[in-house]
Amino acid sequence: MSVSISARKKWCMAAAMTLICVLLSAVTVFAAAEGEAYEPKMYATFWALVPPIVAIVLALITKEVYSSLFIGILVGALFYSGFSFEGTVVHIFQGGIISVLSDSYNVGILVFLVILGAMVCLMNRAGGSAAFGRWAAKKIKGRVGAQLATILLGVLIFIDDYFNCLTVGSVMRPVTDKFNVSRAKLAYLIDATAAPVCIIAPISSWAAAVTGFVEGEDGFSIFINAIPYNFYALLTIVMMVGMVMMKTEFGPMAVHEENAKKGDLFTTPGHPYSNAESNAENTKGGVIDLLIPIISLVICCVIGMIYTGGFFSGEGFVAAFSNSDASVGLAFGSFFGIVITILLYLVRRVLSFKECMECIPEGFKAMVPAILILTFAWSLKAMTDSLGAKIFVANLVESSAGSMMNFLPAIIFLVGCGLAFATGTSWGTFGILIPIVVAVFAQSNHELMIISISACMAGAVCGDHCSPISDTTIMASAGAQSDHVNHVSTQLPYALVAAAVSFVTYIVAGFVQTAWIALPVGILLMVAVLFVIKNMQSHKKAS
Repeated sequence: MSVSISARKKWCMAAAMTLICVLLSAVTVFAAAEGEAYEPKMYATFWALVPPIVAIVLALITKEVYSSLFIGILVGALFYSGFSFEGTVVHIFQGGIISVLSDSYNVGILVFLVILGAMVCLMNRAGGSAAFGRWAAKKIKGRVGAQLATILLGVLIFIDDYFNCLTVGSVMRPVTDKFNVSRAKLAYLIDATAAPVCIIAPISSWAAAVTGFVEGEDGFSIFINAIPYNFYALLTIVMMVGMVMMKTEFGPMAVHEENAKKGDLFTTPGHPYSNAESNAENTKGGVIDLLIPIISLVICCVIGMIYTGGFFSGEGFVAAFSNSDASVGLAFGSFFGIVITILLYLVRRVLSFKECMECIPEGFKAMVPAILILTFAWSLKAMTDSLGAKIFVANLVESSAGSMMNFLPAIIFLVGCGLAFATGTSWGTFGILIPIVVAVFAQSNHELMIISISACMAGAVCGDHCSPISDTTIMASAGAQSDHVNHVSTQLPYALVAAAVSFVTYIVAGFVQTAWIALPVGILLMVAVLFVIKNMQSHKKAS
């Protein structure tokens, strides 16, 4: 059986490469005349979205994410360079990998990721995670309780999605493992309480990003007014809690959960984050050795973010959050968080200084898969940017703005989904679509502008939630220490159900233009869909 699967993967990869070659041979790109700014012939056309589509399709077919992402980068560089060998190689590295690793924001995120990996290793080595797992096992009764506790913690940590993913994963992983919740389900719970919660939290790095894109308007008040219209985020939370309470799963997730009940938390043999686990349990550690590091990390990261926003230079708390640099703030906060953690363990004599220092490279090694995927995903986004994907989508939205005005929120939601799915970035999607929405509605219909901005945010989060090249999706895999492709394939059906209900709700909102009617309709529709799914699964088991 393994031979046939391997052969099938090789055939799929060969077929994909053949298709790419056919696509490449069908297109001719000419370099710009000397002295002019270079612009590839495929600039701002549908071809700009082909590289990420190639990468995503290959990842889902082959179940191998590294080579799939690199092939997507290669296709983008070929399109940009006009199929010149030298130009392709230069663009892959100078315009892609080296460029994204030279970006200060990206470097800050990588620093944060590495330090979080080291902190997880420290907490495991000190026995804090195991002690918390034992304590929680006494307080939490059953699989439902473990999943609800994970959701609650995810909702409470609303500061930043990256911070949410890694913190919730490190705290709740021992608990969900204790009650045989699959790593794929844990990754879904983490992912569904990361971006969807951050995008409806007024004090978060996401709120700061969105308000920065609403030029000429009071961005913060618009963000507050848009919260009840953010149907995808709200309905995802309803769906997540509903599925846990109803004890039902569907799609690939059902297979993972059934296997987990039998003791197999992974279903597949790939355990890419196994290096982060500590084999020898430290009996000196207690619950305090997990709680103090986590609380310190939260406080330090909040202080770091408001520091970058000018809070200590006289800005108000909300204004400081709106102006904050999440990357730098999280790097500052995580640094002081790990210093406090090491000092705590030394004072309590839980770990020696040598053992603490050994955890730093171990934590780095544990995060190498996430760092590689992030680097390739950022490089792939650089390819789509160089091909003018933003301009293509902006022109597409503007051309449809004049007709079917009441359907525009639903259309914007779909466009946001597609763009975020293809590029793997929510914030990039905000930057493209929100200024267009403001320009279309600012002088005509203020309420429809708020609904459309919310549709843009919801679509961006939905596409980001579905995309295997999304940094938040990658972080959720790292936080749960789950195989990344497993996380994507199990989460996708759930995200698509929430997206379908949200799309219908945006059609309703476009006509009634009030959240008091549209949101209850969406919640009732979601509950009805969950009951249908539960009945279908019950009939399937009975037969």
